Amino acid sequence: MQHLGMLENRSIHIIREAYSEFKNLCMLWSIGKDSTVMLWLCRKAFLGHVPIPLIHIDTRYKIQSMVEYRDALTRAWKLDMIYGENTAALTSKATFPDNNATRLECCRKLKTEALTNTLSGAGTRYRFNHETDQYEIDKNTEPFTGVIVGLRADEEGSRSKERYFSARDKDNIWHIAEQAPEFWNQYKTDFKYGTHVRIHPLLDWTELDIWEYIKRENITMVPLYFNQGNGKRYRSLGCWPCTQPVDSSAANVDEIIDELKTGKFANIAERSGREQDKEDGGGLEELRKEGYM
Repeated sequence: MQHLGMLENRSIHIIREAYSEFKNLCMLWSIGKDSTVMLWLCRKAFLGHVPIPLIHIDTRYKIQSMVEYRDALTRAWKLDMIYGENTAALTSKATFPDNNATRLECCRKLKTEALTNTLSGAGTRYRFNHETDQYEIDKNTEPFTGVIVGLRADEEGSRSKERYFSARDKDNIWHIAEQAPEFWNQYKTDFKYGTHVRIHPLLDWTELDIWEYIKRENITMVPLYFNQGNGKRYRSLGCWPCTQPVDSSAANVDEIIDELKTGKFANIAERSGREQDKEDGGGLEELRKEGYM
């Protein structure tokens, strides 16, 4: 519990630091366990309030219960919820499910391009209106220059090269070799005009840390993470055509923690159910350089 407390304190410090340093700040919310823990931390950082917009990139291929969970929390917590999508790619069916693109090409269009356009204001954004209880076209097209992301270094190889405050250029390109060092919890937060910065409060958390924190804080998760009686559950959530469940009987948080502690998945990557990771041999670094989450 002392370990979780240290992680929580550092993450809250980074979130508050980002809020104080970046004028146009938002937070990416994929609806998965990591970004939901990050959302919870943001509420703790600001006494139950989330003072920045949340961004969700909607590929239209998310599992329905994920979208239902997103909208339920948006209403319950009065979140400033925005979603963006690559409407052109979806309309032209230039996607993997329609067999007009490989999985990685589909990710590039529906995630990378959609994210870049949503953050820059170049694409159409939809914002939840709590008065009408529905999403409407967002008339504010001002770009976001700082983005808080629920990324963990242990989840996938290219993520381990990130910094807590990770700079991208004006085109959202990630220049790995040019990143500033971060020693002794000293973070670079002043960047030249036009720099796009991603902030990673969960960088040093592990999958086990996340689930132990979910247990400690009693955070409700999407039911897909738990076995529903078929001997399978999801460890990582994404689009339904490219995300597969794992064999597991864990039906609650305690049982997931037991699985992780006993090493059930010691030789199985957390994102092993993500088919797009396998398409290029398991590395997503090039996609991430272009802006992939």
